Amino acid sequence: MRRDRRKPSWLLRLALLCLLLGGGIFWLLLNPVFFPATPVAAPPADAARLEADVRHLAARTPSRAAHDVAALNTAAAWIGGSFAAAGCSLRERTYEANGATYRNVVCAFGPDAAPLLVIGAHYDVYESPGADDNASGVAAILELARLIGAAKPALTHRLELVAFTLEEPPHFRRETMGSYVHARDLAAAGTPLKLMVSVEMVGYFSDDPGSQHYPAAGLDQLYPDRGDFIGVVGRTFDRSPVGRVKALMAAADSVPVWSINAPVALAGIDFSDHRSFWEHGLPAVMVTDTAFLRNPNYHMPTDTPDTLDYRRMAGVVEGLYQVAVLF
Repeated sequence: MRRDRRKPSWLLRLALLCLLLGGGIFWLLLNPVFFPATPVAAPPADAARLEADVRHLAARTPSRAAHDVAALNTAAAWIGGSFAAAGCSLRERTYEANGATYRNVVCAFGPDAAPLLVIGAHYDVYESPGADDNASGVAAILELARLIGAAKPALTHRLELVAFTLEEPPHFRRETMGSYVHARDLAAAGTPLKLMVSVEMVGYFSDDPGSQHYPAAGLDQLYPDRGDFIGVVGRTFDRSPVGRVKALMAAADSVPVWSINAPVALAGIDFSDHRSFWEHGLPAVMVTDTAFLRNPNYHMPTDTPDTLDYRRMAGVVEGLYQVAVLF
């Protein structure tokens, strides 16, 4: 009887196909960095200062919620004062929504006519005290402003650090979001935008096994099961900006950096202010501790300053400094 020599051939082809598919998924999602970035010298971020800023915002009563315009405006004034103390060019962008006046606070460095890099975080809150969501993001850009103001790097681009209002429900995904207003202004003016980076919840970390969760089956096989890293998030084909931000943040060598490029249908991919820029055809990514996929206090009264890791949060700021200067 003659042996069938075709079976091994088909098995080999099937194995090769599985290998290619697996490699393709790995490449698409994880966007590996093959050429590390070279960091610039930078002053260290101050963990104690970050904690003080988070505690100040989290302690505010009434809370920074959309329904309390006076509280939001008080927070905006304090943020503006902190920005001004860092030595940046300060302005407010006010706009009307639901019969009330809201404001974005903008701190700018670098030459006026150069291409623009925006790094922003929302200062409103869904549930008080909102330490991680998103006092942590605001504290990060305030500290970033201080580092830029102190080091005075020779920027070849315009850098805007922006505190956005009205990111949280009931305004999320609506034109009343502060980030939507900012993105619309840039698009209408034809401003050349290099990138927008949304700093969304960057203070919660855990070394416990199983502390990190993912929005789809199988991702836990590709990513860590401990919430000890910071994430860079973009759409499937936003590979260049995600890869560059990832490389620059990793160059700071302060906290592990992972990334994902995925469709917006995957839960969490567009859950912050970067979404507003995508809606206007502008490039944007999110830097995050992954929010509800890690932090059990998400949108709860237990989101308090005592739950955050300010040492690792300082590492995130040091990574963002490299992005702010070198992107």
